[in-house]
Amino acid sequence: MSVRSSYEAGVPCWVDLSSPDVQASVTFYGEIFGWRAEMADDPAAGGYGQFVHDGKKVAGVGPIMGEGMPPVWNVYVATDDAAATADRVKNAGGSVVVEPMRIFDEGTMAVFQGGDGSFFSVWQAGNHQGAELVNEPGSFCWNELVTRDPQAAARFYTTVFGWTPKPTEMDGMTYTEWLVDDKSIAGMIEMSPNYPEGTPSHWATYFAVADLDATMARAQSLGATVLIDSMDSPPGRFGMILDPQGAALSLIQLTETA
Repeated sequence: MSVRSSYEAGVPCWVDLSSPDVQASVTFYGEIFGWRAEMADDPAAGGYGQFVHDGKKVAGVGPIMGEGMPPVWNVYVATDDAAATADRVKNAGGSVVVEPMRIFDEGTMAVFQGGDGSFFSVWQAGNHQGAELVNEPGSFCWNELVTRDPQAAARFYTTVFGWTPKPTEMDGMTYTEWLVDDKSIAGMIEMSPNYPEGTPSHWATYFAVADLDATMARAQSLGATVLIDSMDSPPGRFGMILDPQGAALSLIQLTETA
C-alpha cells in the first residue's frame, strides 16, 4: 500500500534527516525528489520541519541536536507503547539514548541503541501517524540494518519488536528479511569489508525514484558523492550517495511498486 494513514506496531513508519545545515538540505532534496519543506513556526519545535511530496508527508528534517553527532537519516519504528518498548530494549541489552518524550500532540518518540550498536527510534502515534506516502517515487520504500554483528542484532530486534528473521543465501552472503505477521518490513545484512574501518552498525534508508541514473546524476551535480554506483538487485537497480551535508542514503528504481 502506497498511501498510508496508520502503521501496525513493529513496522518502520517514518524517517527524518539530522542535518548540520537544514536549509541546504531542504534545497538539495527539493531538487532531487521534488519535495517541499513545511517548517514548524513554534520555537519549541527546535527547527524541525516535514518534507511534503504530492501533498503528503514523506519525511522529516531538523538540525543535529547533539555535539559530535553525524548527519544521518534516522529510522522510526511504530510502537503502541514507547515506554514498554524502552523496557524491552533495556532487558534485551540495548540502551536508551533519549527517553520517551511527547512531541506536542503529534505523538511520543524515543531513541535507542541496539545490542549490535545500531541506533534507531520509535514512534507512538498521536495526531501524526507517520509517512503518508511510501513505496512510490519520492518516498522511502525500505529500511535495512547494516550490522557488524548479525547474531546480536537478530537476538535484540526479535526480543524488542517480535520480528521474525527470514535469512536467504544469495551470491555468497546472507540477506535477512524481518517479518511482521509474515510480511516483510525491513532487511538486515552483515557489513562488508568495503565499508571504511570504524563504520558502526547502522540503519540505512532507501528512497524510490522513477529514474535512477537521472537522479544519481542530478545529485552529483548538486554536490553529492557516489558511494555505490548504479547496480542491479532483485527489487530493482539501486545506488548509494552521500548528500552534500554528509548523510548517506540509497536510491532505488523499483521493478515493481511494493
